[in-house]
Amino acid sequence: MKEVSINLRVNPDKLRRYYKNQSSGYRQWDQKSHADEYLIFPENIGSKLSIDEVALAKGELYTFVTNKAGHGKQGSLVAVINGTKSENIYQVLSKIPESERCRVEEITLDMANNMESASRRAFPLAKLVTDRFHVVRLATEALQHIRVKYRWDAIDQENQAIADARKKGMRYSPDRFTNGDTAKELLARSRHLVTKLPDKWTDAQKLRASILFKEFPEIEKAYWHVVRFRNIYTKTNKSTAKKLFRQWIRHTNTLNIKEFFSVANTLNSHFDSIVNFFDNRSTNAAAESFNSKIKLFRANQRGVVDNKFFLFRIMKLFA
Repeated sequence: MKEVSINLRVNPDKLRRYYKNQSSGYRQWDQKSHADEYLIFPENIGSKLSIDEVALAKGELYTFVTNKAGHGKQGSLVAVINGTKSENIYQVLSKIPESERCRVEEITLDMANNMESASRRAFPLAKLVTDRFHVVRLATEALQHIRVKYRWDAIDQENQAIADARKKGMRYSPDRFTNGDTAKELLARSRHLVTKLPDKWTDAQKLRASILFKEFPEIEKAYWHVVRFRNIYTKTNKSTAKKLFRQWIRHTNTLNIKEFFSVANTLNSHFDSIVNFFDNRSTNAAAESFNSKIKLFRANQRGVVDNKFFLFRIMKLFA
C-alpha cells in the first residue's frame, strides 16, 4: 500500500482509509457483524479438511478449518472461529448444512482434545488422522527433556567445582573429552544430533554421539527408543504399524524412563487416529503451510490493528 501511495503521490494513511472504507467492499461485507466471533464458508467444504489453531493478534488464538483441495489458495478457507473451545467450534461448524458436513471423509489435526471432540461432533462420518509430525515431536521432546536434565546437572557440577577451586585459591580447569567438549558443552551441542537419524550424522556428530552415549547410557537408551518409534512411520501396512506401536508401548514400560510414560499414555489415548495415518499417509502439513501464510501476511501488515478488517482481507485471499 505504501508503494502504491508513493506512485500515486498521495498520503499512505489516506489511501489505506479510502481502500478500507470505499473500494474494498468491507462496509458491505455480509459477515462483518459476526466476524469477531466467526467466519464461515460452506461453499468451500471438501472431502478432506485440516483443523488447527493460529495466533492472530496479542496471542489471541483462532481456529482455522481449511480444505486441502484449495492448496492454500482461494477456496481453501472453510471456517474461522474465535478461540479454541470445543463447544464454540462445534456451534459454528454446525451452521454448515448436515448434508455438506457428511461429505467430509477425512480430517487431519494435532493431538488437542478440543479439536478432536469438535471434529467428531461436526463431521460424524469423517475419519480423524492425528498428524505424524506432532506425534514424533512428542517422543523427541521426551528425549530432549532427558538431555536437558543431564545438562543442568553438569552445569551445577561445574559451578560447584569452580567454587571449590576458588576456595583453594586454584584456577579451575574443566575436564575435556577427546573432541574438546566439556560435559556441559557435550550435552548442549548434542541438541540437534539427537533429533537426527544416525545415517544423517556428520563425522563430528558421530564422534560426539559415541562420547555422549558412553558417558550417559540413559540418553543412548532413550535415543534408540525414539529411533524405533520414528521407524514405525516408514511402514506402509496399518496392521504392522499397530503391532509395532503396541510393542513400543510395552517396551516403554520395561525401559522405566519416566519421560516416555506420557508419550505412551498419549499413544493409547489417540491410538485409532494415530494409526489412521497409514490408510492414506495424510498429514496436517497443509494446515501448517496455511498457518505460515497467515503469519507472513500478518508480518507484512506490521501486525493486526483491526481484527475484523484483517479477517476481511484473509477472506479475500483464501475464501
